[in-house]
Amino acid sequence: MTTKNTRTLIGYQRVSTNAQDAQLQADALAEAGCSRIFEDKASGKNADRAGLLAALDYMREGDTLTVWKLDRLGRSTKDVLTIAEDLHARGIALRILTGTLAGSYSPKGEGKFFFTMMVAFAELERDMIVERTRAGLDAAKAQGRTGGRPSVMDADKLVAARARKAKGESVTAIAKALKVSRATLYRALADTE
Repeated sequence: MTTKNTRTLIGYQRVSTNAQDAQLQADALAEAGCSRIFEDKASGKNADRAGLLAALDYMREGDTLTVWKLDRLGRSTKDVLTIAEDLHARGIALRILTGTLAGSYSPKGEGKFFFTMMVAFAELERDMIVERTRAGLDAAKAQGRTGGRPSVMDADKLVAARARKAKGESVTAIAKALKVSRATLYRALADTE
């Protein structure tokens, strides 16, 4: 007796940093009917993504890898095309939920050409974002501005911290009095010594 091979939707979601939230992707993948979702918190240009590797290893012929948007699969044209071709060779479909390529990938004829172009555009977009960010940071630096959060240790707090430390107060007591963390106080004192 032969059993019919049914498609199982397997989701893959990725955010670039731990500070980003993948909930939007998770909701879309769950709504699409994914029975299992694998996740990475790593840059798309990073080829060593444990979640993606686990998803690729988990899937069997007849399954469908589902991603929220093409750029979640990867940023490098070569890597995305390699993944897509490998999936096709194994009899695994690729489904993209949103964006220009929403739908299923077909590695034949016009579908392959269009897919290749869209992957190349996604890589170009990423490169342009990196370039603009770098140019903006360089321009700000040239104007004497630096990025990041403002320092909680201003000059007055630093003078007070040094004076209290000279009197023998503990770092814990000084940090509490100045309403800063001990790590911040240690850093500020180390930077001035």
